[in-house]
Amino acid sequence: MTGYERAGHSTIGPMASYTIHPTSVISAESELSEGVEIGPWCVLTGRVRLGPGVRLVANVHLNGPVDVGEGTILYPGACIGFPPQDYKFKLGDTTAGVRIGRDCLIREHVTVHAATKKDIPTTIGDKVFMMVSSHAGHDVTVGNNVILGNSVLLAGHVRIHDGVIMGGNAAIHQFAQVGRLAFVSGLTACPGDILPFCVSGERNILNSVNLVGMRRAGFPREHITAVRNVFWHVLCQRLPRPEMLAALEEHGRNCPPVMEMAEFVRGSKRPIARGRRAGMAEEAGVQ
Repeated sequence: MTGYERAGHSTIGPMASYTIHPTSVISAESELSEGVEIGPWCVLTGRVRLGPGVRLVANVHLNGPVDVGEGTILYPGACIGFPPQDYKFKLGDTTAGVRIGRDCLIREHVTVHAATKKDIPTTIGDKVFMMVSSHAGHDVTVGNNVILGNSVLLAGHVRIHDGVIMGGNAAIHQFAQVGRLAFVSGLTACPGDILPFCVSGERNILNSVNLVGMRRAGFPREHITAVRNVFWHVLCQRLPRPEMLAALEEHGRNCPPVMEMAEFVRGSKRPIARGRRAGMAEEAGVQ
């Protein structure tokens, strides 16, 4: 027990115990797992499922359908599962809601809106850190091990792949994607797709390769070198998309990360951010 005055048992498993502060309001449809802690002034509406060890610190509002995975912590002011900011969606329309993975940190005043779709929820993966006032719009998909800095904005239908890091106040255009292990600097607007393993610090521009991220992820040196060469000799050359894709496929025959970049380009439906300017490969001395 944590000193709260009310405790109970959930419908999940035999006699799973949880604690609820007496000022909180919990819907009859809520399902609470072993070790859940609900602090003061929280409101759970509709079907809300909290996995083992989930903690709502205080003043958290969950509007079901919402599923929160094991060990996730939500801080004061977090609002999850409220209707999408989409004129086509009417109050009362069926929604798949929101699914948040395990071991996430959802800090103060984070908002994650419900999906407009009936079958696929707005999804936040495992071990995602959403810092203060970050926002995930309707039908967003965020992968695993992602860090979103303060006030990051993800518009509707955005996809953030695994291992992405975004600095404070970065913003991603609706339907755009940020590829695996990409890094988006603070205050950067991204109307187009950001390729995997790249760094973007200007509007719709790729500035470099995320060398630190690739090294931390354990990529071999030869793969990192291949991605660097592709950045300078392909992405900085302003090639038409078919030629860029062909070049990436050629370079990716023996390099899985480069082939991953090619697959990303093949599946992209948005403009793709390019290297800062042509000719930089020779200036940088990259072979």
